[in-house]
Amino acid sequence: MLDIQDPIEARKVIRSNDYTEQTAGSANKYVQGNICILPSKYAMDFASFCQKNPKPCPLIGFGTKGDPSLKDLGDIDIRTDVPQYRVWEKGKIIDEPYDIKKYWNEDLTTFVLGCSMSFELPLIEAGIPIQHIENNTIVPMYRTSIDCEPAGQFSGKLVVSMRPLNSKDAIRSVQISSRFPAVHGAPVHLGDPSEIGIKDIMNPEYGDPPKTFKNNEIPVFWACGVTPQSVLQDSKPDFCITHSPGKMLITDKLNNDLAAL
Repeated sequence: MLDIQDPIEARKVIRSNDYTEQTAGSANKYVQGNICILPSKYAMDFASFCQKNPKPCPLIGFGTKGDPSLKDLGDIDIRTDVPQYRVWEKGKIIDEPYDIKKYWNEDLTTFVLGCSMSFELPLIEAGIPIQHIENNTIVPMYRTSIDCEPAGQFSGKLVVSMRPLNSKDAIRSVQISSRFPAVHGAPVHLGDPSEIGIKDIMNPEYGDPPKTFKNNEIPVFWACGVTPQSVLQDSKPDFCITHSPGKMLITDKLNNDLAAL
């Protein structure tokens, strides 16, 4: 874990390629974002997709065409300030670089989507253990059988993140995360993973497998900002850049600024 609580300092370390691991627990009072960078011809359709699917794709910021800065979210250069990226062509990953300077061009537009890490700190402060943070692993994420609402070029399956919780903590987590609709809000499912098309809870499509489930724990699933990566596989745009799962953009926006209550 990048044990720096100042977002500007954390981005400096990431920008220098001195840190390429997950960002959970880093600058944990500040909003972290999923990113999707697209050619301008896809921008309106993707914005519409986010509007129609606010649980997995809560849009918290976007750039102007050709500009790698995101001034509303901090002193950010989107070409360098994410620990690791994924570069896609026609639904396939062709590169996973630590910066995207060589891929950047004047036709690209950046979208930043809210991340569940923003409600994890309130969960921890409420005494709810978060397994992947305690183990310094990446939260397990699964492609479900649930269809997203299509928009233009974009359609595909919902991706969810999962945290094992006992019944008491699961109820409390619903109450707490409901205060953060801009970062996925309340869970979309609790309990039996097969009901949402997950065949093997120990084999996530993204992130790391859960270490264990205690006897009194159930899986609790939240809509996940990795959903665009599932959608990219199905929609196959000519070109796109995303973050590598668990390796997020750290912004200067406070998590509390996104709380609804």
